[in-house]
Amino acid sequence: MQNKRTDTKYTLGLSLGALGVVFGDIGTSPLYAMKECYAESHIMPTPENILGILSLIIWTLAVIVTGKYVLLVMRADHKGEGGIMALVSLAFFKEKKSSSLRTVLVLLGVFGAALLYGDGMITPAISVLSAVEGLQEVNSGLSPWILPITVSILVALFAVQKIGTGKVGKIFGPVMLLWFLTLGAMGVYGLCVHTWKPLLAFSPYYAIQFLTTHPLMESLPVMGAVFLAVTGAEALYADMGHFGLKPIRWAWCFLAMPMLVLNYLGQGALLLAAPEGRVAEMAAHPFFKLAPAPLILPLVILATLATVIASQALITGTYSITMQAIQLGFLPRLKIAHTSRMERGQIYMAPVNWFLMVCCVGLVLAFQSSGNLAAAYGIAVTMTMLITTILFFFVMKDIWKWSAWKCVAICVPFACIELVFFFSNALKVGHGGWFPILVGLGIFVLMTTWRRGRHVLHERLKTTFLPLDLFLADLKQSNIHRVPGTAIFMSGNANVTPLALLHNLKHNRVLHKRVIILSILTEAVPHIDSEERASIVDLGDGFYKILGHYGYMEEPDVMEVLSVSEKCGFKCNINEITFFLSRETIIHAEKPAMPIWREKIFALLNRNALPATAFFKLPPNRVVELGMQIEI
Repeated sequence: MQNKRTDTKYTLGLSLGALGVVFGDIGTSPLYAMKECYAESHIMPTPENILGILSLIIWTLAVIVTGKYVLLVMRADHKGEGGIMALVSLAFFKEKKSSSLRTVLVLLGVFGAALLYGDGMITPAISVLSAVEGLQEVNSGLSPWILPITVSILVALFAVQKIGTGKVGKIFGPVMLLWFLTLGAMGVYGLCVHTWKPLLAFSPYYAIQFLTTHPLMESLPVMGAVFLAVTGAEALYADMGHFGLKPIRWAWCFLAMPMLVLNYLGQGALLLAAPEGRVAEMAAHPFFKLAPAPLILPLVILATLATVIASQALITGTYSITMQAIQLGFLPRLKIAHTSRMERGQIYMAPVNWFLMVCCVGLVLAFQSSGNLAAAYGIAVTMTMLITTILFFFVMKDIWKWSAWKCVAICVPFACIELVFFFSNALKVGHGGWFPILVGLGIFVLMTTWRRGRHVLHERLKTTFLPLDLFLADLKQSNIHRVPGTAIFMSGNANVTPLALLHNLKHNRVLHKRVIILSILTEAVPHIDSEERASIVDLGDGFYKILGHYGYMEEPDVMEVLSVSEKCGFKCNINEITFFLSRETIIHAEKPAMPIWREKIFALLNRNALPATAFFKLPPNRVVELGMQIEI
């Protein structure tokens, strides 16, 4: 009984933490989702339309978030981790798939991950701006201050990233708990004070009636606005590794979803009870109009805090995606700073941080209002959801071994719904929807160019590779002078002789008495147990091979690998070790393997990549780098 109580208490604690990280984006959707259903559309807020739109929002939350993500997709974890990159890993390392299909699945997943960067830019901008816009409900004279205040909050948010979110993160959960309870209280207040008629929206009849009684070109823009209510659903899956399946399910089913639905019902009650001449005015800002006048200012403050937390979750999520892409070989090495000694997942990446900040501030200044930003929001998320559905189909079919008809019966309805949302959001492309697509395409080009460039580089180097066993056999027949100490040669391929070793032998004509060939391998799992971190092979004649194993969500550390090796009985004195690395300089070939523009991008990325010394955490004063020029 005690263990059950302890487990329940622990799960509740994780559920509270999940509120602050997982549900920030979807939890702030009531600020703008309902009002956008009537803005820039020909749909009037009549009682039938209000009930129809409410029903669409409720059932979209139920089908997409609860049905697809909470009950199904979140079961497709990769060693406890979720997110589209986890699905990519599952698809990529499935040996039975044909090479062409595997490539398509990987590219789809990479494109989906790239689209999340656009989401990471728009979410902070639209969330914070929509919250600060509540000031005009307090006093219309404050309207000119909305943009300066929003920009100041965003700049401050990105400026504090380098100090970490550990201490601030402790209050994320309680603040979001207060936010969700406030959402629910506002909804109950609206139902009690105005009308209980919105409860009829639980019937799908009103959603179906709305879609069947309006022309397609009238209902599609509304569907694009309805979709704003579920943006952030991907976070439930992506952050599963931080909190686990059960805490996220509990937090969603017992708190987040009920409070969200109540708030939307309350906004609907406000509109249904409004005098005919004021319905349009109420529909312009139903969230803040729902609150009693004396509470609007505290609500604006709380909403701003909630949107900052939602933004924080997207920012840290972008860091995580970037680190995973680096580990999987889709981006060059970047400096990763850990902001907490206790939590390995709390990281900071300066280039990514400032890039996001410039884009967020630029979006606010360019679009001027949350309504205008809503036009740019949604299409990237719908595309990511579609990609998740496609990858999930193959997980069910190939990994879970479900029958094809069962996989089709589950995935096709979700795909059809998401296609409707995609086409509805596609109408926004000319009004700003091009931005996240452009960002996604740009990041996708960078990722695939880097991946392709590294492959070409490997093929060029392959011609100079000497199998390690042949090198060791030749070494036994030669009389090479051995000097005291240990030399560690890092190599991407543990079965070939490192080029730095060959160059060192060619120019210096000596070898250390102990030579270690060290390779860092990124496995197709998120994490590797510490006892499995290193494996050692004695090659004879003073040569050893050490393989360091890391998951794609972990940061490699050579000194950690050596420390684990010492525990296995392989002694290493750091004062006697010299690390040898090779550094390639890319030059143009007469017959390039890539288009010139991609070759230039790859060369630029390669020049600006974090040096291996820093990325693998090598002691700088113990490193010797040997350069070489490679034509691609």
